[in-house]
Amino acid sequence: MENSKIRNSSLKGKTVVITGASSGVGRAAAEAFAAEGCNVVAVARGHQGIDEVVDFCRSLDVLALGLYADMSNAEEVEKVSEEALSIFGKIDIWVNNAGVMASGKFEEIPLEIHHQVLKTNLFGYMHGAYNAIKIFKKQNQGILINNISIGGFMPAPYSAVYSASKFGIRGMMECLQGEISNRSHIHICDLYPQLQNSTGNLHSAKYSGFDMKIPFIASDPRNTAAKMVDLAKRPQKDLFPDFKASAFTNTYRLFPKTVINAASAAVRMKMKLNHNKEDNAGNVLANSKEPLRVYGNPPSKTTQNLGLALFAGLGFGVALLLMGKK
Repeated sequence: MENSKIRNSSLKGKTVVITGASSGVGRAAAEAFAAEGCNVVAVARGHQGIDEVVDFCRSLDVLALGLYADMSNAEEVEKVSEEALSIFGKIDIWVNNAGVMASGKFEEIPLEIHHQVLKTNLFGYMHGAYNAIKIFKKQNQGILINNISIGGFMPAPYSAVYSASKFGIRGMMECLQGEISNRSHIHICDLYPQLQNSTGNLHSAKYSGFDMKIPFIASDPRNTAAKMVDLAKRPQKDLFPDFKASAFTNTYRLFPKTVINAASAAVRMKMKLNHNKEDNAGNVLANSKEPLRVYGNPPSKTTQNLGLALFAGLGFGVALLLMGKK
């Protein structure tokens, strides 16, 4: 069944570079593109998770290469592109996905952590795009997919610099979309998922007693990875991968102050009630530690249904408010 899917895929034989591929959405994306018959170049800082991803991809009878690089380092990213080209001769798809997050009171998070969040997220996506676009122009074809998150449209409470990085990525990529608008075979696709049930929350830096768990409304990272594959097949500039991501963003657009003030108040109360104030730099300055897998929590059909019901109610409520305004 799997081999049949690979043989019939329009992506078979294409080379895809995926950053942040050792866990979470990146790992799910590597597996999804491998299932399509792509040559996979999996990139991350640590060896263990990437080695496992490469082994899985090769088990599907596709070519896979694991490279170790810090996306905040321009020289290391350039070496990734050079090595991928030397082995596969081309790069058809580049997925900017590697990212880190630090949460807590702005002034209580060390400046070193703030700086690295910007370097990894904003500079990392810039380094990826810088290399990918040069290659795509030489080839006269290619697709850059950016996993930005709804953080590109709305702030994450008590995560000011993370939010700054996501707003910055969105602005940079919208400008680059204009720059390549005269090249019909080169595409820049921006993806805006909401909070994921991935290991990202487990690995993030936490200060000031910030200790938010993965809520039941979190989306499935494999579904987000599937949307990346869809963008590789049918490129488009902007995509919200599910109803929840769109609902969150549209609600914020309607009631920006209400949403951010309420969310900040909830997080503030949670931090105040948390008696364990131990700070944790997470994976901002160091490689991600175990667990290196796709899911943060085991996926559950029950929680998925609860999440859908909640957002159906949210959508209905917003519609009523709009009708009331009219």
